[in-house]
Amino acid sequence: MSDAESFLEGRWRRILAATPSRGPLSWLVEFLVFGLKQAWACVFGGALLAVIFAARLWYPDDAVLARNDFLTLAAVAIQVVMVAARLETWRELRVVVLFHIVGTVMELFKTDVGSWSYGADGILRIAGVPLFSGFMYAAVGSYLVRVYRLFDLRFTRYPPVWLTAVLAAAIYLNFFTHHYVWDLRWLLVLAVVAVFARTTMHYRVFRRTYRMPVLVAFLLVALFIWFAENIATFSQAWTYPDQATGWQLVSAAKLVSWFLLMIISVVLVTWVYPPKAPGPLGPRR
Repeated sequence: MSDAESFLEGRWRRILAATPSRGPLSWLVEFLVFGLKQAWACVFGGALLAVIFAARLWYPDDAVLARNDFLTLAAVAIQVVMVAARLETWRELRVVVLFHIVGTVMELFKTDVGSWSYGADGILRIAGVPLFSGFMYAAVGSYLVRVYRLFDLRFTRYPPVWLTAVLAAAIYLNFFTHHYVWDLRWLLVLAVVAVFARTTMHYRVFRRTYRMPVLVAFLLVALFIWFAENIATFSQAWTYPDQATGWQLVSAAKLVSWFLLMIISVVLVTWVYPPKAPGPLGPRR
């Protein structure tokens, strides 16, 4: 845990220690702390999304620096601050960088086949893909590694890591191959359900530890990302073909894609935080 997080954690706990440990107020405290921790875990993605939205509203069209280049430099600045302030460890940064690479490769392919498109302005780009796009995937990685640590995640009946890696590889491959051969996404969804059906996630909020089926957690995060995607496309960070003549909600079908992407994300995070069974939590990291 970083110095900033340790300081905030200490302040929160001193304030909350005076609250009742039982009754409605106790449950309200747990709910509020849950929300605060989730917001703190989203600090990278939230900051990036705020910059994207603000640039849509106020960035001048005639600026010398293209908007896409501004977004790239802003994303780099946010990442530097995250590491400099020790909100992410160097160990966690490896996963964030890997998310960036995996996401950028997918972006290059998907824009080439016309799945979505970006504005043509700016020089900080590879082919038709501005470099800030990879940071949007990195934001997902940042959230996952931080939420794992902040909530002391533990798992019961977690499937073998090698099996989840094989499943993640198949999902990633299908994102490319479905443009040329059969789309196996629904079979992959069934495979995900079969592999993770018995897995339960244990997470500590303040005084209590709670449980949730991990499949429900995947769905909730996918839904959250879909909401963020709507804000980003409204801000014209990128455009889907059906938004070419005017913005509209991103298709709900994208929830399936984000649900499957969660498996890839989780497998990447296990590189830094191998899944652990419930037990004595010990001191916070």
